[in-house]
Amino acid sequence: MKIARVVGNLISTIKDKSFKSYKLMIVEYLNPDGTPDGKRQIAFDAAHAGVGDIVLVNVDGGAANMFTGDKELIADLTICGVLDSFTINGKQTVVQHGK
Repeated sequence: MKIARVVGNLISTIKDKSFKSYKLMIVEYLNPDGTPDGKRQIAFDAAHAGVGDIVLVNVDGGAANMFTGDKELIADLTICGVLDSFTINGKQTVVQHGK
């Protein structure tokens, strides 16, 4: 799992039926100091995240199946939680949602 910030969303008029009623969000992974790390990615949103939210992204590929109960759904990256706070190396960060 990785911590990321939601920086945008995708609009798709045609998509696989298993994705119906779920959003696809653009995320950027974050370093411990909060700076962006690497290229932006597209993630399946199982946590109803919004742009600006700090989220927990599961990168193993099986989380979307578990959250939806759909064993046929395929998603490499899944937003599985919107974070309120997190602690890294003893430093706690409280998240201000939508910023």
